[in-house]
Amino acid sequence: MTMQTSPLKSISLEEAQQRQFSLIDVITRHFRGDEILSLGDLGVVKGLNKPAYTKKIEAILAEFFGVERAKLVRGAGTGALRYSLMSFLKSNDKILVHDAPIYPTSKTTLDSMGITPVVADFHDHEEIKAVIDNNPDLKGVLIQHTRQKINDHYNLAETIEVIKSIKPSLIIITDDNYAAMKVEHIGAQLGADLATFSLFKLLGPEGIGLIVGKTDLIDKIEPFNYSGGSQVQGYEALEALKGLIYAPVMLAIQARVNDQLVKQLNEGVVSGVKRAFLANAQSKVLLVELAEPIAEQVLYYANELGAAPNPVGAESKHEFVPMFYKVSGTFLASNPTLKKTMIRINPLRSGADTIIRILTLSIKRARTILNRRKYLE
Repeated sequence: MTMQTSPLKSISLEEAQQRQFSLIDVITRHFRGDEILSLGDLGVVKGLNKPAYTKKIEAILAEFFGVERAKLVRGAGTGALRYSLMSFLKSNDKILVHDAPIYPTSKTTLDSMGITPVVADFHDHEEIKAVIDNNPDLKGVLIQHTRQKINDHYNLAETIEVIKSIKPSLIIITDDNYAAMKVEHIGAQLGADLATFSLFKLLGPEGIGLIVGKTDLIDKIEPFNYSGGSQVQGYEALEALKGLIYAPVMLAIQARVNDQLVKQLNEGVVSGVKRAFLANAQSKVLLVELAEPIAEQVLYYANELGAAPNPVGAESKHEFVPMFYKVSGTFLASNPTLKKTMIRINPLRSGADTIIRILTLSIKRARTILNRRKYLE
């Protein structure tokens, strides 16, 4: 199988360390030391209509990302994206999307809101211009920062710049899940109106998402979260902030292990591996192409050997052993044959040696079963 991938460039360990230091510096400018040594507050504080800690942490995150405003919401990345779309779209409005399978939860949001997606190939700037010109009633654009198809390679900054140059009034929302704190910039830092992502994927609490970007749009989101029950409580905001502190260095180590694995597997360290490469599918992972159609059997035995068989939040705080699982649904939608010949591996907190051991044994056991079946036939 011939395919070309263009994974997003990860920040280095040194850059990740500096990002951690920068976030801590911002925190000390907003909190007293004794305030940090607490678990945060609860309730709808008079005058704020949200917990005081949540308000402060939103200000910290806005300053850290260099944007006008930040808002913590429930519903993780899906909720953050949904609220962002609700800030400017109504039923029957049109939004520009990339010519690729839309991420399932994003598609559900667009369908439930009655939004019509208009497709353009984001690799082709002329096609983007033609589609925008032919659809003068377009209201906005949704750009997924990571890859939707295995051969996607569009540059987020360039895509945003091209769209804004054609029609500055189009509101651009970026889905930065699996990219935030791994790459140099997120959408709102590159000219998008709002960037959205899950803090659950960045060692934070379950169900908490973040929206960063323009004040006028985030102001429109506030009424959607008016009630006390819909607010992100102070202790949740503080837990999300703590996760964000540790995430960049952890993710940079993970990226380094991925690089080691690509090199070793392509040097033939594991028999039965045809080739290995990196791709954002959706998180940046190792894709392993097998010499035989035994992917499902390899995944079965990897689970038996201690590898996680499925994600919880795809890089959440609950996930630490390496994850061996099927190729993503959006990738399979564009090439269903990958189901039998390819697996994806996320190192998470493990080292290369652990992954090589599990992969070697899993392939060996899967091959034994395959050969036995051939013999019986």
